[in-house]
Amino acid sequence: MEAQGLDWLLVPLQQLVSWGAAGAMVFGGVVPYIPQYRDIRRTQNADGFSTYVCLVLLVANILRILFWFGRHFESPLLWQSIIMILTMLLMLRLCTEVRVTNELNLKRRSFAAADGKDEEIRVPLRRSYLDFDLHHFWRWSSFMDYVQCVLAFSGVAGYITYLCIDSALFVETLGFLAVFTEAMLGVPQLCRNHRHRSTEGMSIKMVLMWTSGDTFKTAYFLLNRVPLQFSVCGLLQVLVDLAILLQAYTYAHRPPKPAPHAAHPASAKAL
Repeated sequence: MEAQGLDWLLVPLQQLVSWGAAGAMVFGGVVPYIPQYRDIRRTQNADGFSTYVCLVLLVANILRILFWFGRHFESPLLWQSIIMILTMLLMLRLCTEVRVTNELNLKRRSFAAADGKDEEIRVPLRRSYLDFDLHHFWRWSSFMDYVQCVLAFSGVAGYITYLCIDSALFVETLGFLAVFTEAMLGVPQLCRNHRHRSTEGMSIKMVLMWTSGDTFKTAYFLLNRVPLQFSVCGLLQVLVDLAILLQAYTYAHRPPKPAPHAAHPASAKAL
């Protein structure tokens, strides 16, 4: 009787908690990229952030949306994918603008230091998505090239999904690919850090938020006995996050090596 008398309080409270959890699910994945976005805008340097992180998340969330058409899941997860795609496009736009501006400024400084030699004033060649040059893949000169690539991938993947939507095997495989691709989120950043032996320019706050979010998500998978591939991919994602944090600790305590060619400090490029 007492519990029933408190229904007027418990029911709205449970609904409020449910709304809060749904909101956290939708927008929680965006939060880790806010400090990285602010760092890039403040320093006007995007070398420390691998734009392949954006590629991984775009592919993963596009596949997750297509998976929804084959097996409807919770609406917050669907909205999370939509919000994440928009966020990654914003990150790509900022990184592209900063990188292209820095390349032009470097050319101008080279021209000024070369006493007016004509060959030093050449503007960097425009790299386009339609060039189909694998050497410059995902390092194009215009944000619209990234948009075209995303739209082309979405169109092809959507057409294949439309043809195979009645196949349970295809739908389950699509869902697994979406989860596995997201589990590879930190790998581009891990490789970039290893290649440069540095985490300079990478937001530690972003990686800490990755780790905490992935840990809670994996714990949820394990406690709720979801399909095995979800738990395995979640554990893999946590291990990658921890490896990046280990890189940050290792490289921060490693004495800096003198650069053999100090005349070219801006030659290193992130992935």
